Amino acid sequence: MKNLGKILLAVALAVCLAQNSALAQPADDDATCDVTVTVDPVMEWSAASYGPIALANITSSSDTPSGNADFTLYTNCNSEISADNTATAQLSSATDTLVTEYQLAFDGDGATATGGTDVGSWTAYNTFLSTPSAVTHVDGDGTAVITLSARASTGGSSPDAGAYSATQTLTVSWTSN
Repeated sequence: MKNLGKILLAVALAVCLAQNSALAQPADDDATCDVTVTVDPVMEWSAASYGPIALANITSSSDTPSGNADFTLYTNCNSEISADNTATAQLSSATDTLVTEYQLAFDGDGATATGGTDVGSWTAYNTFLSTPSAVTHVDGDGTAVITLSARASTGGSSPDAGAYSATQTLTVSWTSN
């Protein structure tokens, strides 16, 4: 009987401890934390420089080769694009220059997608985007693909033979949010 009493006491103690440990578990408790961030106005090119625009060779005084390159602009604000109007943007060799003209086109119109109005007329390097071209941001679309086109011609003269080069720099500037 002594053993039976010990067994019953052990079982009773185990049952009591099991019930007490079940009662001792606390309920889940939540804590909240608000997280905030501010996105500042952003306007940046996807690259600091782009591949060259390699025009076909001029083999006749009537040739006007042209080509283009796409630039990607990331923006969440309204901005404008201007261009270099200095001699750096004119095709030149060590001894001569060519008539150098540019155009600009946007993949968006600024109404339904971020972009602007195309500069579809060939414009001389020294006046190209002298009045900056507006880029309008459309909510939900923060990317504009901008196509720069370049064209060369002799202007009816016979320029010196050789390689000609120019560097056109497009500058984006903030105008408003």
